[in-house]
Amino acid sequence: MLAETLKRQYTPEEYLQLEESAEYKSEYRDGEIVAMTGGTSNHNQIALNFAAYLKFALRGQNYKIYIGDMRLWIPRYRQHTYPDVMGIEGKPIFTEKNTTTVTNPSLIVEVLSKSTKNYDAGDKFLYYRSVPEFREYILIDQERHHVMQYNKTEDKKWLLSEYESEDAVLALNSINFEIKFSEIYEQVDFTEGEE
Repeated sequence: MLAETLKRQYTPEEYLQLEESAEYKSEYRDGEIVAMTGGTSNHNQIALNFAAYLKFALRGQNYKIYIGDMRLWIPRYRQHTYPDVMGIEGKPIFTEKNTTTVTNPSLIVEVLSKSTKNYDAGDKFLYYRSVPEFREYILIDQERHHVMQYNKTEDKKWLLSEYESEDAVLALNSINFEIKFSEIYEQVDFTEGEE
């Protein structure tokens, strides 16, 4: 007979308290704390490239761009996540007095890895879709030239566009912004090992 291991359930408040002094980042998934895997050089480079080009293109406009360390709270599913890049039009809505957790991104970008791509494209996308302001989701493959772009239509359906060409250009719908694949994948080495 196998003994069942009981996992401890945490409240969102307990998670946030633990996260303040943690040596590494973790996500909160409806009572469970899940350690995040370390990112590769490619993962970091792609997220940085995207955020840097986006931030520069939007200078002087009413957008906030966040990368990596800004948490997102999704109340409907009781999830705290760390998207790779988030764009917020207007003022960010923070949770309580906390300025490390937002609730209102219109754009989320995730860089895919073998260990997270199914979660990022599946359950995590489901959770993100419950955020009322959320209108665009970009999934960037770090192993090859491949981007999936999901846009929320006027009738609240999600439309997928997929790009696989090295010379492709990604045009966002939620923000007036275009980025070439050569810019997304600048200094990325596809021979690098996977995380």
